[in-house]
Amino acid sequence: MEFMTSRERVLAAINHKEPDKVPVDLGSNPSSGISAIAYNNLKKHLGFNHPTKVYDVVQQLAEPDDSIIEHLGLDVLDIGRAFNTNPSKWYDIKMVNGSDAQYPIWFKPKLEKDGSWNAYDVDGDLLARMPDKAAFFDQTLFPYQENYPSNFKDLPTAMNKVLWVKFVHSPWDYAHEDNFYETLRKKTIELRKNTDKALMIVAGCNLFEWGTFLRRIDNFLMDLLVEPTNVEKLLDALLEIHLSSLEKICNAVGDVADIIRFGDDLGMTTGMFMPEEIYQSVFKPRHKILCDYVKKNSNMKIFLHSCGSIKPIIPDLIEAGFDILNPVQTNCRDMEPIGLKNEFGNEITFWGGGADTTHILNKKSPDAIRKHVLERLEIFSKEGGFVFNQVHNILPDVPPENIMAMFNAVKEFNS
Repeated sequence: MEFMTSRERVLAAINHKEPDKVPVDLGSNPSSGISAIAYNNLKKHLGFNHPTKVYDVVQQLAEPDDSIIEHLGLDVLDIGRAFNTNPSKWYDIKMVNGSDAQYPIWFKPKLEKDGSWNAYDVDGDLLARMPDKAAFFDQTLFPYQENYPSNFKDLPTAMNKVLWVKFVHSPWDYAHEDNFYETLRKKTIELRKNTDKALMIVAGCNLFEWGTFLRRIDNFLMDLLVEPTNVEKLLDALLEIHLSSLEKICNAVGDVADIIRFGDDLGMTTGMFMPEEIYQSVFKPRHKILCDYVKKNSNMKIFLHSCGSIKPIIPDLIEAGFDILNPVQTNCRDMEPIGLKNEFGNEITFWGGGADTTHILNKKSPDAIRKHVLERLEIFSKEGGFVFNQVHNILPDVPPENIMAMFNAVKEFNS
């Protein structure tokens, strides 16, 4: 088959045309990446010595360096990497395992006597905490935990008290600045000129998850059954905010970016967070409004990150307008690769599922990983509709030899 550029390869796969080889991702967004600790181990294994930039401070994820991108043969870039390019935007820190890394200068968590790290906002409110020896910040403040407000005029203020907004990754750490969207467009155009790789913009647009961020997950799950009026009022207020954001994003990069990423974890390991009927009546119509807006006002393909066992609603996600599903959590109930590919492979692109990160990538031998990855590639890659990525982020416990066994298997399959 005729050689394709990375961008052509990714778009062919999304359009369900078999590309010249399977496109590969690591780190194009905060659910397809690698922890900074695992990244440091990989760098040492490969002999690279560039700084490790922790660009997603909540999940402690590293931004892949150009040298790693080329070495692994990656095909997709996060537009956020066009920001914070000056070394002065970073400062040196130690990861919990003692290895070196860098935080963006705006993130200054406080080390407590018990070894935990606390992250506060300017008002002194504790927004996030990373326990001693942990590798992830947990949310500590839920603005609507006690009850719903009488109206949602203060919703943007409340959202700004949530760690996912307050400690957000690039480019959104610059969203408060004047002319941000003009800068976003300029940097995205420059990035596109300097690479043939597909470009992704992370947009959020969460609905169910925002209910859990604001109310806390136990409260919001009950709300779906006993507070449906308040739930729908909140979702409509969120929808208005998301549409306003999408208008600005589409105007800025809708003709330059290739993919826009939404997030909304709708499942757990054993099944959906809610009856599928609730998804269909409450969330699906609003997801469709968001997707319709993007399709009408941009050229971007729509990527949905949703963890868990979500097979019952995959037809609904397709009808809502999502083009891509990630992370394809194949270790969950009813998420077997062959069944997913056979039932939905012609209608949605699977971005992930290429290696089980719970039981195999972190625990098995390199040879076992090779066989596992080659099997997944055989299943998912037929007739396009697949971008290789492991199931969710590579965590600190994954040995570098296993990471390389995974990527070497992809190179073997593609050769």
